[in-house]
Amino acid sequence: MTDQKDRAVWGSKFGFLMAAIGSAVGLGNIWRFSYVAYDNGGAAFMIPYIVAILVAGIPILIVEYGLGHKERGSAPLSFYRGSKKWEGIGWWMPTIATIGINLFYAVVMAWCLRYIMFSFDLSWGANTEAFFFGEFLNIKTDLVQPDKSAFAFGAINWDILLSTGFVWFFCWIICFREVNKGIEKACTIFMPLLFVLTSILVIWSLTLDGAWDGVKAYLFDVHMEKLASIDTWAAAFGQIFFSLSLGFGIMITYASYLPKKVNITKSALITTVCNCGYSVFAGFAVFATLGFMANAKGVPVADVVDKGPALAFVTYPEAINQLPFGNSAFGVLFFFTLLVAGLSSGISLIEALTCAIVDKFKFSRGKVVTFICGMGFFGSIVFTTQAGLLVLDIVDHFVNQYGLLVGGLLECLFVGWVVKAKVINKHINDSVDKGMRLPKIWNFFVKFVCPIILGSILVAAFYNDVTKGYEGYSAKALNIYGTLFMVITVIIAMVLAFRPWVDIPPVHHEHEDKIFDA
Repeated sequence: MTDQKDRAVWGSKFGFLMAAIGSAVGLGNIWRFSYVAYDNGGAAFMIPYIVAILVAGIPILIVEYGLGHKERGSAPLSFYRGSKKWEGIGWWMPTIATIGINLFYAVVMAWCLRYIMFSFDLSWGANTEAFFFGEFLNIKTDLVQPDKSAFAFGAINWDILLSTGFVWFFCWIICFREVNKGIEKACTIFMPLLFVLTSILVIWSLTLDGAWDGVKAYLFDVHMEKLASIDTWAAAFGQIFFSLSLGFGIMITYASYLPKKVNITKSALITTVCNCGYSVFAGFAVFATLGFMANAKGVPVADVVDKGPALAFVTYPEAINQLPFGNSAFGVLFFFTLLVAGLSSGISLIEALTCAIVDKFKFSRGKVVTFICGMGFFGSIVFTTQAGLLVLDIVDHFVNQYGLLVGGLLECLFVGWVVKAKVINKHINDSVDKGMRLPKIWNFFVKFVCPIILGSILVAAFYNDVTKGYEGYSAKALNIYGTLFMVITVIIAMVLAFRPWVDIPPVHHEHEDKIFDA
């Protein structure tokens, strides 16, 4: 057991920012953002993306930082202290993050680990698509009819399973120790390393023949009809939520480890700028390489762009094959960069649930981390089967389209109307001696603007899924892997919420004399 007064605290402002940015910056920043931006109109996408940052990203990140810092606890404890009736929402957020995302996130990191090895001798061969879907993932059924594949689990891919076990073990090593000794130290290494690796990728990519054709398609080929589409706006807001780790309970947890005096508003702005700036910056590496590939084939960039896993594990290896020199080195660099990005986010997903369980049940941190990582490994097994990619696709869609946005919506309602936005606003401004303060307009955004926007996007997303379906999957597949999965996470959260608290210590800010320079 640990008393609240013994709660760990970040060693420095830099360590906290590296951990927060590390949670935000992940696999999605490197390949998901680039595809979403291009598919939704290139430069036209940047308009709703910037709007999403201003009206939702920054305000809700401040909500999470402010709530966690004021209540000095994980998401469940912070919600419980605000109102006992809302504790279940505090449990649902880290539950859906750990179970809904990290189970398949670990498997995608395992793919990256395997592809690092493949890069040494370009094992994927000339037909990178056949290698990825066939030889590597061993998907035997027709992907044109994905619903049939979604239920054909077949055999487990033991190479991927072994790599997934290594990923969970590595996360366990980092998360086992207190946050200031494990996650903080890891992220102060991971994040600078990630930015260096990405910079090398960008510079290298921009020197390739045809690179600027890719950059032009990425940023300057404006498709204005996309700007009027609700899908484009939904994609922009969904990307911001996923990218900033909003609705996971992670940022609430991380803020609970801050000392009494800290400039929360400035920290939120730095985290947002670094995360979103990194997304745009990393996009240059992806699209410059695609421009090179299009140039080599003599086709438009649009003809070589694919989405999701295919971009990183099919299109990129194909581009690597066509490099005039340094193929293996470029491949190792790219997939190692993806792996580092994934690990920095993966450990934060584990931390959110770990802190919640320790806060409520007072189990030792080591036992909780061991249990979560052990069960997480077994939960990941389904994604290492022949149907794993398709199950991943559906779960990812539901978590991002509904789980995170619902979490963000409920957070705004809770802080805006239950805890009161003005109370959190005052706490945030009282926590800083000098420097940037939170304006009162934030209260209006939290109470009205954010809930209305998020509610509208949720309705639009649900309408699209009902009327258009999703990627050719049947209602049966979507209900089993999507709806049922969401219901299970709610049940788990409610069971945890109804269990009695072992002890609820008073709010206490450790190291009250410690100040992070604003």
